[in-house]
Amino acid sequence: MSADASRTHRLNVTLDAEHAAKLSRLAERTHVNEGTLARSLLASAIEATDPDPGNVVALLDGIDGAYERAQRGLRQAATGQTIPLDEL
Repeated sequence: MSADASRTHRLNVTLDAEHAAKLSRLAERTHVNEGTLARSLLASAIEATDPDPGNVVALLDGIDGAYERAQRGLRQAATGQTIPLDEL
């Protein structure tokens, strides 16, 4: 494992009401903290993902509003409506 691979990174994920409720129910049934369960599920999904670019594109295309949010982010960056990473 390289030095960079051992570092952890914080990522905030927002779930819609339906998925948040499902995560909450799963956490209750398994007696595990929601955050711990979410981390585990996300890590498993990432490990199982085929890195083939075609599969990544299909995955991204399946996210409602992803393209529009990416375009909005590009517009915000172009107009200076950003926060430098070291200020987060």
